[in-house]
Formats: sequence, C-alpha cells, structure tokens
Amino acid sequence: MYVLVAYDVEEKRVPKVNKILKKYLTWTQNSLFEGEITEGLLKQCMAEILPKIDPAHDSLYVYRIANPKHIKKVVYGVEKDFESMFL
Repeated sequence: MYVLVAYDVEEKRVPKVNKILKKYLTWTQNSLFEGEITEGLLKQCMAEILPKIDPAHDSLYVYRIANPKHIKKVVYGVEKDFESMFL
C-alpha cells in the first residue's frame, strides 16, 4: 500500500519522530513522509512512533492509498529532492 504520513509534534519530539519515519518512508516535505509500505511494516513503524508522541498535544495523520496509480501530485514552487541530499 502507499501511505502519506503527516505529523505535528512538539519541537523537542520532532527529531525522534523524523528519525523513525525515515527508516520506513521517504521524507518529501517538512513533517510529511510518503511511500510504499507493507501492512506489517506500517504497524511496526507506528509501534515505534506512538510511544514517542504525546496524544494530548501532538498529532499524526496516516493516509492509506490503496492504488497509488490514482494519485496526481502537483508541486508548486521548489520540489525538494531529498534523495540527492543523501548522496
């Protein structure tokens, strides 16, 4: 399946959440990750993240897309190329 994960967490927790998500998905925008992932790996990812956030103050949105062929992505402005940042 294809997922988009967006988060809004307190600043001190951002590095922890970001580090976990980078293990599973591609960082495409500040506080936004996306990519193909299995159900099992998504559960594993959430099992790592959920203890790190404070549900009284933070939020995490997971959008599941059954068929990524139906996604039309339009970027206005500069599209970040995160792959080249790590090469």
